[in-house]
Amino acid sequence: MAVLLFVVLLVCVIISRVAYVTISCYCLNPRRIKKIMEKQGVHGPKPKFLVGNLADVSSFVSKATANDMESIHDHNTVPRLLPHFLHWSKEYGKRFIYWVGSEPRMCLTDMDMIKELLSSKYSKVTGKSWLQRQGCKHFIGRGLLMANGEDWYHQRHIVAPAFMADKLKCHVGYMLECTKRMIQSLQQVVVESSTNENVEIDIGDYMSRLTGDIISRTEFDSSYDKGKRIFHLLTSLQHLCAQSSRHLCLPGSRFFPSKFNREIKSLKTEVERLLMEIIQSRKDSLDIGRSTSYGNDLLGMLLAETQKKRVQNGNGFSFNLQLLMDECKTFFFTGHETTALLLTWTVMLLATNPSWQDKVRAEVLQVLNNEDPSPEKLSKLTLLNMVIMESLRLYPPASLLPRMVFEDIKLGDLEIPKGLSIWIPVLAIHHSKELWGEDANEFKPERFAGKAFAPGRHFMPFSTGPRNCVGQAFAMMEAKIILSMLISKFSFKIADNYRHAPVIVLTLKPKYGVQVYLTPLAQ
Repeated sequence: MAVLLFVVLLVCVIISRVAYVTISCYCLNPRRIKKIMEKQGVHGPKPKFLVGNLADVSSFVSKATANDMESIHDHNTVPRLLPHFLHWSKEYGKRFIYWVGSEPRMCLTDMDMIKELLSSKYSKVTGKSWLQRQGCKHFIGRGLLMANGEDWYHQRHIVAPAFMADKLKCHVGYMLECTKRMIQSLQQVVVESSTNENVEIDIGDYMSRLTGDIISRTEFDSSYDKGKRIFHLLTSLQHLCAQSSRHLCLPGSRFFPSKFNREIKSLKTEVERLLMEIIQSRKDSLDIGRSTSYGNDLLGMLLAETQKKRVQNGNGFSFNLQLLMDECKTFFFTGHETTALLLTWTVMLLATNPSWQDKVRAEVLQVLNNEDPSPEKLSKLTLLNMVIMESLRLYPPASLLPRMVFEDIKLGDLEIPKGLSIWIPVLAIHHSKELWGEDANEFKPERFAGKAFAPGRHFMPFSTGPRNCVGQAFAMMEAKIILSMLISKFSFKIADNYRHAPVIVLTLKPKYGVQVYLTPLAQ
């Protein structure tokens, strides 16, 4: 009887605890944050219970993206991709709050406040929200992109050496080899074409395969043939997790054994099985004496870290096998997806701006002088660098930059309460006429000319501050090598079939790909 009574009491305590946490999460804390911000003059659209303003955002975006953009030279993508931002900023001002489920998000475009928020001052008390982390749990897990606080600090410390300058120089050979193979395949396509000129290809497909090959070879010592299955599965997971995130606002939805959730978990299991094959192969090489270490690439550094049987700084952080796989997924995907998008959008811009394509080609031919790109020569490609920067401004792969506040902070003139997520609309900032001038929506690489320009203030394609993209130098070097080699072998113009329809599915993508006509240059 006593045991039964204890069990009943225990169940009651658990139920009470769950009820309290649920009520606090979905009702009490949101109301507290709403009142604090309203007292400071920050308002926004009225949220609906549980779902917040998700239906409003979905309606705005659906209407805005129903049709393609009218012109391939129209780069004013903010009304199309962030229509809710434009609508609510006009109604409530530059600072407003909207709701994703029970999570309040404050839009912030004040560059002084953004700079302060992203500085080292708040790097350990801001980070990814529960909603974001849960939405990516089966996609990239708790890798560096989703880590917070001390965990983020330790993970950044572990992976950063793989992207230092000396390591980058070691990767040039792989990048050249992979790019030459892509160029050979393009030349073969031209040879096999009946017209032998103006061959139509989807450049995005080639860039995706190429960046996948490069990240596989440089950081995981694998070939694209071995990694492409992982990339395919991660892309499928990206889409499924983006869809499932819409339902996370409903309590307990992530535990519901739906077909949707089962498919996500099945894909995750398959990704991790394939990763374990790569990891085990590296371990076996050391065990049988084929190599004397796990290697000095990213995977080797991560594997070496798992062998350190210690807890760092007494905070309970340890680098285990699951975290290793999460880091692999993070860098497999980000090192593949974002750079491929940067290259694809840049080719689109060059294909629709032939005068700039000619300028860049002339510079490349002069600097390289029929030799392979090297780090020293890449630094002299100033026009190419300007074009890449302008591409990142107009079409940043990461169009939004969110940060949740984990304790009460003072930011500018505002008291920011714990639990408020701050939403930085990078795309809108990059297209702001107030910051960039009346020609903000035009393709003008010359705006990045000269050392006097300080882009860091309102240019953040790789974020900024301590939590900036650890692989940005890798991505920029990779992009310059690929584009310089491509433009020296081919000219390209936009195909008649191209439909200008940017969309956001976590990253900013061309909805129907980027089709270009490819013409080989006389050598």
